[in-house]
Amino acid sequence: MAVMHAVDQVLEDVPEHHTVAIVGSGFAGLGLARSLERERIDYVILERADDLGGTWRDNRYPGCQCDVPSHLYSFSFALNPEWSRTYPLQQEIWSYLHQVADRYGITPKIRYRHEVIAASWDGESRLWRIETTGGRLTANALVAGVGGLSEPRSPDIPGLDSFEGPVVHSAQWDESRDLADQRVAVIGTGASAVQIVPRIQPKAQRLLVFQRTPAWVVPHRDRAISARERTLYRHLPFAQRLVRYGVYWLRELLVIGLAKNTRYVEPIRRAATQHLEEQVPDPELRSKLTPAFSPGCKRLLPSNQFYPALTQPNVDLVTDAITEITPRGIRTADGAEHEVDVIVAATGFRVTNHPFFERVRDADGQSLAARWSLSGMQAYRGTTIAGYPNLFVMTGPNTGLGHTSVVVMIESQIPYIVDALRLLRRKQLAAVDVRPEVQRAYNADIQRRLAGTIWNTGGCASWYLDAEGRNTTLWPDFTWKYRLLMRRFDAGSYDLIPPRRRPEKEEPAPRTEPAREVVA
Repeated sequence: MAVMHAVDQVLEDVPEHHTVAIVGSGFAGLGLARSLERERIDYVILERADDLGGTWRDNRYPGCQCDVPSHLYSFSFALNPEWSRTYPLQQEIWSYLHQVADRYGITPKIRYRHEVIAASWDGESRLWRIETTGGRLTANALVAGVGGLSEPRSPDIPGLDSFEGPVVHSAQWDESRDLADQRVAVIGTGASAVQIVPRIQPKAQRLLVFQRTPAWVVPHRDRAISARERTLYRHLPFAQRLVRYGVYWLRELLVIGLAKNTRYVEPIRRAATQHLEEQVPDPELRSKLTPAFSPGCKRLLPSNQFYPALTQPNVDLVTDAITEITPRGIRTADGAEHEVDVIVAATGFRVTNHPFFERVRDADGQSLAARWSLSGMQAYRGTTIAGYPNLFVMTGPNTGLGHTSVVVMIESQIPYIVDALRLLRRKQLAAVDVRPEVQRAYNADIQRRLAGTIWNTGGCASWYLDAEGRNTTLWPDFTWKYRLLMRRFDAGSYDLIPPRRRPEKEEPAPRTEPAREVVA
C-alpha cells in the first residue's frame, strides 16, 4: 500500500479538553490509541510532523531496515501477511502503521503539526495544561509516546557550523541530494551507518568512514518472503502467529548471555569473528574492525554488505579521532585534513536526554529533565514518575531492549495504562501519582539486576548508559517477565487523588455586558 500523506489539520478540529492526550504517532501512540478506541475513552494524538509514523517516518536513509524480524516487529493484534522480507524495510513499516491507523479508526484523532511546546500539571484543577504549535488544550492524562529514537543527536565536534558543504543526519535524510561523484564522509559506524555505507559506496567518488569504536557485526539472515508463504499467512493467520512465537522465543534465548551469564555470548563472538575474517581479507583493516569489548555490550549489528563495502578501492576507514570540522573537510588527531563535499552524521539519537522532557513540568514548575538531571532518568515500571500525576511514559526508562522487538514492551505497557484509566473512571478519581518510595525501591532493584549484565560489564561506552554511567535504558530480564509485571495496574503503589472539591456556593462570574434576550 502506498503511503498516503496526511492532510492539513486546523486548530478548530481540536476540542478544548480530552480525557487523554497522546504525544507521538509511532508504534507507541497508535498501539495505545487502538486500546482506547476499544474502551471508548476519549483521546487525541498530538503529532509534530505532517504525517504519522515516528521513527519510521523520519528515517528514510538509503538501506533503512529494521534489525528485528518482520513477524515480531508488528502488533500482535494486527499481523501483516504482506511483509516482503523476513526483516522489514522502512517503507513497508511506515505503510503498515498507516494501515493500522486507518483500520482501527485512529487517523481522524491525529492532530498534525501540533508539536508540544509545554505541558504542565495544574495541581489546583488537577489536569494537564498543554501548549502546542497548533493551540492549547487540557487533558486529564498525558501519555508520552515520543520514543527514544526520535530526536537526532548531532555530532559534538568543533567547527561543524563552518563546513561549507551539506551536513546530513541519517534521521533527516535529504532524498533529493545526489551523492554521485561526491567525496562523502560518514561519521559513525553504528546501526544506521552499516546500512547507509553499502548503499552509497557505489555512487560516491570517495567515501571516508570515520570510526570511533568498531561494532560487532553478525551475519544477516534476511531473505525474501515467497509469494507462497504470503498466501499461506493470508489464509491461515495461525501459521504466521506460530512463526511469530518461534521468533520471539529464539530472541528471548539471547537474554541468557546478555543478562544472566555472560559466558554464553562466546558463540556470538565466534560467529562475528568468522564473519569478519571471511569478508575482510586484509589483516590490517580487520584489526581496525575488531572490537575490544564483549559482543552485546552495544547492540549487535546484522549486515552482509558492510564489511565488503569497506574493502572497496574508493573507501577509506579512518580510525584517528576527529578533532575539528573545517570549511573544506574533517581534521583528525594525526593532523591530516580530509577534504570532503558532504558529511553524513550517523551519530544516533538523544536517548538519555530527550528534549521533550524539558517541556514537561510538575505543579511547582520543575521540568522532568531537571528532575532526572539530579536523580538520573528513572520511572516506576518504566511508565509513571513520582510528582507527575497522570503522566504515562511509553518506552520509558529501563524498558529498552538489546535483543528483541520494542513492540513487545509497548504492548506490555498498554494494559497497565488502560487499567489505570479504568480505575480513574470507576472510582471517579482525578489522578494517580506513584509514591516516591515505591519508585526508589523499584529503580534500586533494576540497577542491582543490571550490575552484572553484559551491557554494564562488557567494556564499552554505549547510548544505553547516561553521563554518570548508569544504565537507564535497558530492561534487565526476559520480556515475558515485564509483561507479567504489567498485566494490571497496582493501585496500592500510588496516591489516589480525588477530584477538586468545589465550594458549597460559588458566586456567579461577573458579566462584561448585559445578557441579551433571544426572540424566537
